[in-house]
Amino acid sequence: MLLNALFDTGLPFWRGNLHTHSNLSDGCLDPAEVCRRYKAEGYDFLALTDHFIGLFNYPIADTLPFRDDDFTTLLGAELHSGPMENGELWHILAVGLPADFEPANAPHFNPVEGQETGPEIAKRAVDAGAFVAIAHPQWSGMTMNDARSIESAHAVETYNHGCATGCDRADGFHTLDLLLSEGKRLNLVATDDAHFTEPDHFGGWVMVGAAENTPEALLEALKAGHYYSSQGPQLRQISWDDKKITVESSSAATVIVQGHGCAAVAKHGNSLTRTEIALSRFAKSPWIRVSVIDAAGRRAWSNPIWREA
Repeated sequence: MLLNALFDTGLPFWRGNLHTHSNLSDGCLDPAEVCRRYKAEGYDFLALTDHFIGLFNYPIADTLPFRDDDFTTLLGAELHSGPMENGELWHILAVGLPADFEPANAPHFNPVEGQETGPEIAKRAVDAGAFVAIAHPQWSGMTMNDARSIESAHAVETYNHGCATGCDRADGFHTLDLLLSEGKRLNLVATDDAHFTEPDHFGGWVMVGAAENTPEALLEALKAGHYYSSQGPQLRQISWDDKKITVESSSAATVIVQGHGCAAVAKHGNSLTRTEIALSRFAKSPWIRVSVIDAAGRRAWSNPIWREA
């Protein structure tokens, strides 16, 4: 039986947050201080993604001055256009945008006549070289029709720490799992969506496997899905064959494999670091993903694994 492995263990992992706001939009700290705080907390990289609307003069924060040998930044923005089915603007997370990305017709947070659709602005961002994620679907009240309409996206934001602390609507897994079962090849991201106006920071991040901590290498790895998402636990390797999956991690209390429909298997224990789970429950699931939960209830999540890959 062919053994598959999710991670290239020869590459280091870099910790970063992909969704952050400054006082260039509705955050309360200037870009320099936001970058300083993330670096001080041990992050390797950060994307400042201020709201790209006319109310804030369509900002793409210039974070190049805050890069050094130990910390890098990715240019980005939270794009808005619309409306969605509920009448509100789309929120599209775009990381790796060019500094001269053309503004949308979004003067404020209310839809106006003649705007691009969400799918159109997402495609324009991808075409410009960005890593694009469907932002906080639960917080946004996004319908499945909305989610299906986005053809140009790399991921769904499945954990948003700001939405967890601010309104208890952090989740995007329901949206992701239904899209996966419809054959959409999407990954997932955990983020902060930090504004520093409440305890919305340092709660969700990505760990990116890349040769270098450079914008180019990080973006390439993000687009290829060479990363996992976490609130604390570490995923060290996930390997599988036709019969079982093996999860190597930092100390865990629970390891869960999820798949299509109600397919899920959990193993519970003490200080689990190498966990084997049979895949017989997933015979009719073309995809699976892994959650690791530590004794404090913090989680780490793999990207979906397509079993024919």
